[in-house]
Amino acid sequence: DRYKTVEEPLFKSYVFVHAEQSQLTALRAVPGVLNFVYWNGKPAIVREKEIIDIKKFLNEYAEVTALPIDLKPRMKVVITSGILMDKTAEVLDVGEKMIEVVIESLGYKLVAKIDRRNLTPAD
Repeated sequence: DRYKTVEEPLFKSYVFVHAEQSQLTALRAVPGVLNFVYWNGKPAIVREKEIIDIKKFLNEYAEVTALPIDLKPRMKVVITSGILMDKTAEVLDVGEKMIEVVIESLGYKLVAKIDRRNLTPAD
């Protein structure tokens, strides 16, 4: 057979684990583990529903690729986490990890720096 099939993980360099707070130190000691992805000073939590949705999506479609969102100034986004979840905002500035957005609500413009992983393009 001249062809070789190679499978790659959807989220390269990431492993999802179900762990209690007391297990985090031991997990960091596992060879190859560098650290956890953090959000608001704590290890990020991926909800069970999100894991199930990812699995369903992978079962439904072939050759799926996970790509980071390419955010640009003036782009409309929806905040996907935190107190401002589901609010629409406009990108003002794009940094390496943080995006500055304007959130229009209650007749005010609120300016917040939001982790780019918690934004998705608005329709």
